[in-house]
Amino acid sequence: RVEPAISLRAVVMVGGRSESMHPGSARQRSDVVNAPIGVFDSGVGGLTVLRELRRVLPQESFVYLGDTARLPYGTKSPESIRRYAQQAAGLLLQHGVKCLVVACNTASALALDALTEEFAPVPVLGVLEPGAAAACQATRSGRIAVIATESTIRGDAYRLAISRRRPDAQVDSRACALLVALAEEGWTEGPVVEAIIGRYLGDLRADDGTEQRVDTVLLGCTHFPVLAPAIAGVVGPGVRIVDSAVTTAAVLSATLDEQALRASGHAGQTLRLLATDGAGRFARVGGTFLGQPLRESDVEIVDLKGNAAAG
Repeated sequence: RVEPAISLRAVVMVGGRSESMHPGSARQRSDVVNAPIGVFDSGVGGLTVLRELRRVLPQESFVYLGDTARLPYGTKSPESIRRYAQQAAGLLLQHGVKCLVVACNTASALALDALTEEFAPVPVLGVLEPGAAAACQATRSGRIAVIATESTIRGDAYRLAISRRRPDAQVDSRACALLVALAEEGWTEGPVVEAIIGRYLGDLRADDGTEQRVDTVLLGCTHFPVLAPAIAGVVGPGVRIVDSAVTTAAVLSATLDEQALRASGHAGQTLRLLATDGAGRFARVGGTFLGQPLRESDVEIVDLKGNAAAG
């Protein structure tokens, strides 16, 4: 069992308005603000979000957990997804993180409220709301296709989040479960990839001069950005492809400022990678998502207590 590196209560103390809520020493405050940010996903897909977070916040350190033993989350029941997310978040908090990013659209849709309540006062951010915001910013006509996992689409969270921002939006929601498998295998191009994407999205392309059904495709799963070039090739050049990584990074940056949790300027960035299974495979495929080579030795295998059977 990994013991907490810092007091989690000290996190809210740093960001609290009341003087009595502040840590008792400058050293304690420094420990809190220089603590890592926790990020988790069902597999390596969340590394696409982590990549952008590291680019925008170069002074911050991160601990990433991929629950590779139980992926994909998108085909599981809501109850299982919430349980898995609570276990993953709990492990990251044991590593003393000062903030938690749920870099999984399925978990963001189904478990974010429960995580926010259970792990308060630690700030908990999801990728769904930033993704919806990105789509609304990108679309010209209000016609948006959302592609995601079965659970995310079934929960209708993206359509609702988009409609709150743009009531006139027309949202075409599509479950594209096989794209997760392609991404996890590292298959990002070629005839098989194009055929599968075409089966899901081929009817969105307008090559005959007719008006396009959508002008924006929102990648509602963090596994999908590595497939963005192939998706763009299928839907055509007139359709914008957007994901939540950039807007999530902006929300996280603002949260760190609001809570007075931004790392001090002299803090160097560190990265710790955790997985629940398959360190070698995580490194091989994850390097593509993270944008840098990874070795098997870079990945630490951890056990989530109460772990259900993989499936």
